[in-house]
Amino acid sequence: MPKKKRVRKSPQRKSTSEYCKPSSTKKIMLYHDMAVYENFERCAQRIFAILRNSQRECPDAERTLLFRVQGHRNDEGGYDHDAWEIIRHFIPEYIFPFLTAMINPFGEIRNNKKQRNDMPDLLVIGYPAGEEGDFWYDVDLLPIRAREVNGSSRKSPPSKEAIARYLGVEDSPSCLVCWGTPAERAHAVPSSLGGSMDVRNFALLCVYHHKQAPDIADAEAFWAWVDYAERRDAGSKWERESDHVKEKVQQFGSRTEKVDRSEVAFIDAVKFELEHLYGWEDDDFARFSWDLQEEYHRVLDAATRKHFGVERKVATHSWAYDVALYRITRDSEARKRRRNKVLLYESIPE
Repeated sequence: MPKKKRVRKSPQRKSTSEYCKPSSTKKIMLYHDMAVYENFERCAQRIFAILRNSQRECPDAERTLLFRVQGHRNDEGGYDHDAWEIIRHFIPEYIFPFLTAMINPFGEIRNNKKQRNDMPDLLVIGYPAGEEGDFWYDVDLLPIRAREVNGSSRKSPPSKEAIARYLGVEDSPSCLVCWGTPAERAHAVPSSLGGSMDVRNFALLCVYHHKQAPDIADAEAFWAWVDYAERRDAGSKWERESDHVKEKVQQFGSRTEKVDRSEVAFIDAVKFELEHLYGWEDDDFARFSWDLQEEYHRVLDAATRKHFGVERKVATHSWAYDVALYRITRDSEARKRRRNKVLLYESIPE
């Protein structure tokens, strides 16, 4: 039975007094590439943000959206559920009325109606009643969660070239986080935890970020970490570029150098990730207790099968704390609120 579509709600517009002054631009092209580490929620929010910001900066200009997809394949070779819902439902039903035209992997479509410009300020993504479990890791079972429904039966890993083709970076196979080379094959779900050798279970990461990536049985949490790390370490992408390129990047308010966090104490690094990847708030940190510690080690034991021998990685421990918190609180609304805070990662401080 196919999954029900997620519910999308548009709140009333807020004041537009902070918007940019009208521009003389008549036509603009918007672009978004759905990276393999983006799920439906992150992709939808980012497309919406691009559209909203374009209306603010270039009011009422004719907009064309160019949309591409990296990876996101199902067992039959077509688009997986997240990418298909973006292509088939979210963009045509929610975004298209605010466009003059769109270009997706299936071709170009023009809007026969007048482009709407009454963009809401926020996009709220909800879930069908009673089906939240379809979109959240089952914390009761702590099972393996892989993106591929039926993993490949192959016994050896795919080549880096095959992984690069799947990820859509065959022209420049490099680390998904920092664009550094050489890049290594990194499992989303490690083979020691039941991960397959399917090409969909692999990323390309440099040695530095491969060592940081979480060792967990939850593929979606792995990809969320890649997405977070890519934005956290965005400055490192430009270290090898010329001063001219760096100046251009800096003009847009972006960092052009790597932030050194090597001296950050382990528990402080875990707290940083809990706040900026999982959206923990003061009340969540205030719940630290022996009950949480006990549940945390149950999660480590069940989900990593290493317990106290688990490799000391900030990303692995942060994920275990987040799952443990939900297991002892069962506060699904708070968990949704925390996740909604970090979908865009608009600001990850140094």
